Amino acid sequence: MGDALIVTALLDDETQQRFDRLRRKHFPPERNHLDAHLTLFHHLPGDRAAAIAEDLAAVAGRATGPLPVRISGLRFTGRGVGYVLSSPGLVGLRAALAARWDPWLTPQDRAKGSDLHVTVQNKVEPDVARALHDELRAEFVPSTATAVGLAWWRYLDGPWEAVGRHVFGAGEEISGPRADAGPAPRTSGTGRARRRRREQG
Repeated sequence: MGDALIVTALLDDETQQRFDRLRRKHFPPERNHLDAHLTLFHHLPGDRAAAIAEDLAAVAGRATGPLPVRISGLRFTGRGVGYVLSSPGLVGLRAALAARWDPWLTPQDRAKGSDLHVTVQNKVEPDVARALHDELRAEFVPSTATAVGLAWWRYLDGPWEAVGRHVFGAGEEISGPRADAGPAPRTSGTGRARRRRREQG
C-alpha cells in the first residue's frame, strides 16, 4: 500500500446525511467525487498502513462511546463554504495520534491542530460562494452531533478507497511516537495530488 492515506472522523448518520445533502447540492458535480467528510489527517505514508491500522484501533478503543461535537458556525473560504465544528474529545484524540505519528506528518497535518470543519462547497466563483455563505448563515442555528468512530482511506488521485473503520469503544491506550517511526517517504501523493485533495475539501 504505497498510496497516501487519509484519516477522517465518522459522524452520526443524521449529521452525515445532512452534510451529504448540502455537498451534493452545492459542490461542483465534476469535482464531487466524495461524500462530506471531517478530515483529521490529509496525507499519511501508505507504506505505514499496518502501524496506522493498529494505532487507529487502539485510540478508538480508548473512547467509551461517541464523542460530542458542536456545529458552531460557518466558514467562507473565498471560493467555498464549510461548517466549523468543535469537539475537545476529538481534538484530544487527534493530538494523541499526531504525537504518535509525528515523524510522518506533512506540514499541513502538523499545522492542523484543532481545526475541524466539513466542506460543503469548494472551487466555485467567489460571488457564488459568498451568496451561499450568506444564505446558510442567515438560517444557521448551532447544533450538536456526535463522532462515532474513525475511518481511513487510500487516495486514488481524486476518489478515495475505503480501507477500514474503527467504532469508538473500549480498548488499549497508546502514547508517544512509534518506536519504528522514521522520516515519511514520498508516496504517490505528490504535490499535485495534495492540491487536488485540498480542492475536494
